[in-house]
Amino acid sequence: MKACGRVFKYGDNVDTDVIIPARYLNATKGEELAKHCMEDIDKDFVNKVQKGDIIVANKNFGCGSSREHAPLAIKCAGVSCVIAETFARIFYRNAINIGMPIIECPEAATAIEAGDEVEIDFDSGVITNKTKGQTYQGQAFPPFMQKIIEAGGLVNYINQSK
Repeated sequence: MKACGRVFKYGDNVDTDVIIPARYLNATKGEELAKHCMEDIDKDFVNKVQKGDIIVANKNFGCGSSREHAPLAIKCAGVSCVIAETFARIFYRNAINIGMPIIECPEAATAIEAGDEVEIDFDSGVITNKTKGQTYQGQAFPPFMQKIIEAGGLVNYINQSK
């Protein structure tokens, strides 16, 4: 499984309240949440993001509340993967639960810049910055997590297993 797209870059401690502001949490559909994704940190994000694009951030991405709205908003906005130096634990689990690929790689998080074109091979964990001609070794997903993501999330995976 691979992803390829243009990068949106953010810093440390991007919390769930800026990923999807609390004032929009009454929306239950991912498509509605996506319209407000990253709004409080990057007003132009929703107008510029295209299907397949990638978010790259530094430390502690997704800190804050435990709601699944944050990774759902990102996924429904068309983002194919989030790369970060580290993720908040609950965000990491919620992302996998909804089938949103994320990958930890401190070197990539530091070196990749906004606008770079990046490709991720989830089987190997290799991240290639096609703009700079550089590669980084990220943490590959274990096979069972790849199956959850390929199924579109944990609920779909469990339903397929029945």
